[in-house]
Amino acid sequence: MTLLKTHTITTFERSPDGGKGLARDMRVRWALEEVGQPYDVRLVSFTEIKESAHRALHPFGQIPTYEEGDLALFESGAIVFHIAEHHAGLLPDDANGRARAIAWMFAALNTVEPPILELATAKLLEGDKPWSKERLPLVEDRVRDRLKQLSARLGSANWLDGAFSAGDLMMVSVLLRLKLSGILDEYSNLAAYVARSEARPAYKRAFAAQLAVFTGKPPTGWRE
Repeated sequence: MTLLKTHTITTFERSPDGGKGLARDMRVRWALEEVGQPYDVRLVSFTEIKESAHRALHPFGQIPTYEEGDLALFESGAIVFHIAEHHAGLLPDDANGRARAIAWMFAALNTVEPPILELATAKLLEGDKPWSKERLPLVEDRVRDRLKQLSARLGSANWLDGAFSAGDLMMVSVLLRLKLSGILDEYSNLAAYVARSEARPAYKRAFAAQLAVFTGKPPTGWRE
């Protein structure tokens, strides 16, 4: 008899995004939902993530972490990649398609996300600085440069490279941070791309589960 391994992730007990699905555990939840794997959640406070017990799992004192048997991982991209490698549904079967999907995962985290995070920092942490008004348009333009390139590559396709993959999951997770800024709406195909992803049943289940932590009201069929 083969015993199923339990997937356990950590997430904030009170997410700073107010349940909008932007905390990085959302990426892991979504991946597990896409591949049909149940998971447990261990809630941690902002104090607990800095303590030695959590730092043993995540040396930088952040979330999420992922535990599966005697394996412990940190960094959402690495966790999603591990899930995609070991469960069907997030990586193509052919070697070339698989390699391209992985390349899009790296592109999401290394090329598209940095200017988006810079924009969030400029607004949330630097908005009161005397030079903020001059700097903000420059940061926004850097975001637009990346979106223009991504929009041109996506074109009229539903997904980045054939069927939905881990590359799309990571890219959309990054783009979601722009929804409230209005910048995403300047690129109609990217806005539709994000909306298409949010309509996926797996995304809806993951979002409901994360939102339930913030509201304290588990959704119907919640599996944590």
